[in-house]
Amino acid sequence: MIRIHARVAISGALLATALAAGAQAKPDVAKAQQRHDQQIAKCNDGSLAAPAREACVRDAGAALDRARGGPPRNVTKRSTDRRSTVVTPQGASAPPGTETGRSGDRRSTVVTPQGTPPPAGSETIRSNDRRSTVVQPAN
Repeated sequence: MIRIHARVAISGALLATALAAGAQAKPDVAKAQQRHDQQIAKCNDGSLAAPAREACVRDAGAALDRARGGPPRNVTKRSTDRRSTVVTPQGASAPPGTETGRSGDRRSTVVTPQGTPPPAGSETIRSNDRRSTVVQPAN
């Protein structure tokens, strides 16, 4: 009989602890966001060289991701012409549309940002090692 009461008491204590930890999760993320903003301000104050500043910004972002439970997941989206797949982090805005056009010799498809015309008279050539296809403007 005592064992049952002890188990119920321990279970209740663990449940209360878990609920208290869950209630503190939002303020912890808010504090982490505040620390991130402060760290970014320090990174961008002009006292660091470019490589050190970039490392500082990456570290601040990694710390914020850890506080939020990890980096955002990648989301795949189809382009408007349904010919390509775009991978973006979850929550990021979708990139502007792209347009596809054929190279001048009709051997390759060229993907350009929406509103940008494909290169006129472009040609498809193979690299010297025969592992890549390159689309270049015709001379």
